Amino acid sequence: MDQLTALLDGPRAHGAFLLRSLLDPPWSLRIQDEAPLSVIAQVQGESWIRFDDGEPVRLEPGQVAIARGPEPYTVADEPGTKPQVVIHPGQHCTTLDGEVLYQTLDLSLRTWGNSADGGTVLLTGTYNLEGEVSRRLLEALPQLIVQPGGPIISLLGAEIVKDEPGQEAVLDRLLDLLLIAVLRAHFATNEAPGWYQAMSDPVVGKAMRMLHNNPAHPWTVAALATEVGVSRAALARRFTELVGEPPMSFLTDWRLALAADLLREPDATIGSVARKVGYGSPFALSAAFKRVRGVSPQGHRSATAAGAK
Repeated sequence: MDQLTALLDGPRAHGAFLLRSLLDPPWSLRIQDEAPLSVIAQVQGESWIRFDDGEPVRLEPGQVAIARGPEPYTVADEPGTKPQVVIHPGQHCTTLDGEVLYQTLDLSLRTWGNSADGGTVLLTGTYNLEGEVSRRLLEALPQLIVQPGGPIISLLGAEIVKDEPGQEAVLDRLLDLLLIAVLRAHFATNEAPGWYQAMSDPVVGKAMRMLHNNPAHPWTVAALATEVGVSRAALARRFTELVGEPPMSFLTDWRLALAADLLREPDATIGSVARKVGYGSPFALSAAFKRVRGVSPQGHRSATAAGAK
């Protein structure tokens, strides 16, 4: 498993918020839902998307924008159109004065907007990433990415209006596919973070995959070097050069990220989580967790549970 896979294999879309918007100008949506990650696909017409501290970016048919929160942003028919609708946390929708608009603009199943025949058609999916596995990837993303979406947009558009058994699962998986396709295109055409580029290195990439796939193994740099066929010094030097940190630091970060995600499960004990991520005892996991993250595993669990309410 690599970091890009982990984004979707850990806290994958599960009952994700998905909506089709039909809009006629003038229209402008102020998005302040604080979602960590949102996907906006332009099916028809064009839109402009802008974070408060950035320049407006045009979104054309067939393109997809990935917006990294929690900072607010605006999506509109033109950069100068003033917001008419505010999207709050929980996808609560109001006017600028606070008047609730959801029923007023509700058109049909998963469809919303100011005109049933709107010339602008958007598909929006929102991730509420409560897990920690994807933290490294999210930190590597700019606030806004715009890339072609390919045929997945049409598939998502066709499925979003259906009401059939298992439909939520179908939509979740299509949203995942669209997201990862856009991220792969972005990293292929832009400067990717060091850890992403390192995955293609024959030595470091193999070492990273071994750490990802078996974090519970009692790894040492020497053991890892033996597995990939180089000297301990050569692996340590090349790994640090490409990834930006030594192998064991990378492994610690990965183990604690997995532990943070596993601690969300109500039936998981600190001992069982420790064993799954390579720590010999609850005390060892607690010490590492507090040293690196500044909070105990129990404290992290309590804070996560409180934030989910």
